[in-house]
Amino acid sequence: MGELVDPSSLHRTAKYFMDNGRADSHDEAMRLLAGFGLTIYVGPEIAISVNHQSALLTLVNTARRTLLAGVDVFGLPDAPSLSPLAPGRLLKEAVRELGGQGVDAANPDWPSAVIGDATVLDTKLPRWRVTWNGWRGGVIPSRDNKRLHEDEAIALAPLLAAAACAAEVFAYHAGDHAMAGRRSLGLSLWNPAADWLLDDPTESATAFLPSRLWIIGLGNLGQAFAWLLASLPYADRSGVELVLNDFDDIALSNESTSLLSHKIDIGHRKARVVAKWLEDRGFRTFLEERLFGEWIVRAPHEPGVALCGVDNAVARAALEKPGFGLVIEAGLGGGPEAFRSISIHTFPASRSAEEIWARQVGQGGQSPEHMPAYQALKKDGMDSCGLAQLASRTVGVPFVGVVAACLVIAELLRRLNGGSALELVSGSVAALEDVETVSTSCGPYAFGHLPALEPSGALQSELEPASGDVAA
Repeated sequence: MGELVDPSSLHRTAKYFMDNGRADSHDEAMRLLAGFGLTIYVGPEIAISVNHQSALLTLVNTARRTLLAGVDVFGLPDAPSLSPLAPGRLLKEAVRELGGQGVDAANPDWPSAVIGDATVLDTKLPRWRVTWNGWRGGVIPSRDNKRLHEDEAIALAPLLAAAACAAEVFAYHAGDHAMAGRRSLGLSLWNPAADWLLDDPTESATAFLPSRLWIIGLGNLGQAFAWLLASLPYADRSGVELVLNDFDDIALSNESTSLLSHKIDIGHRKARVVAKWLEDRGFRTFLEERLFGEWIVRAPHEPGVALCGVDNAVARAALEKPGFGLVIEAGLGGGPEAFRSISIHTFPASRSAEEIWARQVGQGGQSPEHMPAYQALKKDGMDSCGLAQLASRTVGVPFVGVVAACLVIAELLRRLNGGSALELVSGSVAALEDVETVSTSCGPYAFGHLPALEPSGALQSELEPASGDVAA
């Protein structure tokens, strides 16, 4: 028997198997995750393409937190990291820092992913082509021999593709979606309700990027916001002001869900860890280490846009109280049936934040305490209070947070670059083809912007045959 787990040490993906009854204990749930692994094949583009590198780094960072057997990368060259996500080091070092490892031989017992024109070994296991173009990203089964152009794309598209890949790999290992490895899965950030595989001539280049933001909550979603913002091609990052609002410390449980949390950071304030990471990449940060609520008042000189990633109904109900000009809020499902669900709200809207969330204050979902894993903890000596606290924690996976964060940052990019504004986006990472949206009207973006480093031209996206996916 292992040590009794508590809310601070709980692996939030292991909780999925505890809550659905598949695992009789936290230890058994961890043993399940310890059997999940992935091989990533990279092509020669990885040495010269920022987008290919950012896709790789995002896939490693999201996948290794749930695939505890390991994430191997085959074909890594001795090349510098060009991605703004990991500046000033070799690409191999960046992969290793994020928890992956370069290998000379692929594990034949693991499914695999392909980034670029890689030469791969034959396999009967699932293999996904990680692909993107324009405002679209996702995965296509390698056997379909199709891909998007992967030439002109906004910075978020390859990161979205990587998160979709991590989602499919986990679903395959978990055995909870029969089509995992047999279907295409992706999303258009320009029009989330559209087919991501089809060309959309209305897509715009991203010539302008947001410059002044207030980030509320620095857990799974907040750290994903930071990761995505760091991927954007700012001409001058020193002109970007970010207020980081969180009062909590990093715990071991955060390491299982949050992209910037590592075991070395346990016990340190989330705001300070995230601030250092962002400052190392050239951003200016300001810390607000108080619990967010209606008592927070935005000063006139502070950012007028808030990005919210908290799971607290009291905080959400107060989102419009401080006086922000625009709020973009992301919420994730928490139970074993809903942990892949995503909802995005923007304010001002047809309903206020208080109307939406005030009725949820104090409400809780169905408790999983009757499941065998919790009964085993009770038998081993956990008291009713500890059991209730543990049961109340949500199931969490990093790839869902990244997809949600892509939708949040894309909302800013669309409004800045001539696209539509959305009041609501709702869907599930398990079924991205069924995302629903509600449009809204908005005036010109008046909350601060900077030029992109190299604004791209007209974006095109057509399916083309994939090259390189042949048995060696």
